[in-house]
Amino acid sequence: MSPTRRTALHFALVAPLLAQDTGQTPARPGQHPLPEPDEDTRLPNGKSQKDAISKQAHEEALKDVESLIHLAEDLRDELKHAGEYVMSVSSLKKTEEIEKLARHIRGKLKA
Repeated sequence: MSPTRRTALHFALVAPLLAQDTGQTPARPGQHPLPEPDEDTRLPNGKSQKDAISKQAHEEALKDVESLIHLAEDLRDELKHAGEYVMSVSSLKKTEEIEKLARHIRGKLKA
């Protein structure tokens, strides 16, 4: 059989199979098919998983910001009570904690 006939026969047999393809790969026995990327997964309580993750991330960001505000207020109070030319070691440690927490918050918000 010539290569062109073989190719034509191949396409004639495979074309109907390709037309029936749903776009999903068949799952192996014992495996669940993967959900579509556009599909939103639901939690057992019926709520959207994306909404639950967003809500949790928002609550964590609020907690982090509250602790940042608390640290900044503590630093302000320490600097008010310290002398004009005095900088305590604890004040320096608080500034480092503030910087670390601010970087952490920024990283979470960018992601």
